[in-house]
Amino acid sequence: MVLLHGIADNRASWRGAIPRFTRQGFDVVAFDSRAHGESGGDWCTYGFYEKDDLRRVLDELGPRPVVLLGTSLRAAIALQAAAYDSRVAAVVAAETFSDLRTVAVERAPFFLDPGEIRRAFGIAENLAAFSVDEVSPVRDAAALTIPVLLIHGGADTETRPDHSRRVYDALAGPKRLLIVPNAGHNHSLSGADVWDTIDRWIADALARQVASESGPNRPAK
Repeated sequence: MVLLHGIADNRASWRGAIPRFTRQGFDVVAFDSRAHGESGGDWCTYGFYEKDDLRRVLDELGPRPVVLLGTSLRAAIALQAAAYDSRVAAVVAAETFSDLRTVAVERAPFFLDPGEIRRAFGIAENLAAFSVDEVSPVRDAAALTIPVLLIHGGADTETRPDHSRRVYDALAGPKRLLIVPNAGHNHSLSGADVWDTIDRWIADALARQVASESGPNRPAK
């Protein structure tokens, strides 16, 4: 189990969740993303480089199947990385954005006109040497055939629930979208019932994978 924190946060935010998963038998990894916590780097690129960072973390874990659980920005990173890494067996993504350009425009201050927003994108791309339009979980979702659980607060005004709905519609594999009533951004995982749902969903997703790999004439691993 690899836990991915949100923006302006660090691995310590998972301190409460780690014992939950270790009790279930998971080996758990939580790490600081680039430009966060104790990790190096000057710029966050919203998945452009972070998905490669995550792959390097998985390289250190060996060939075992991995479940990714991410919130907000790192939910988007989890989806982008999982689309092209066969070691990922399932993803739980809370409050993802569908693509960087859309969510950034939605969050831009009201007094900025479209030209100023375009110039801001250009400055960010030049400083961090990345492409805004290459950061698109909704595009990568079409390549995902593994189980994906999307969770979003129904009252999220920072990253609207429609972002998760667009990703859900694009997903090619087993999927579920859980909208948590009255939950704002970074609060969709606050309820015990939501965590119980996550536990059951992960168990079912991994059981399906084992059954699929075993096949009708092959013994279970």
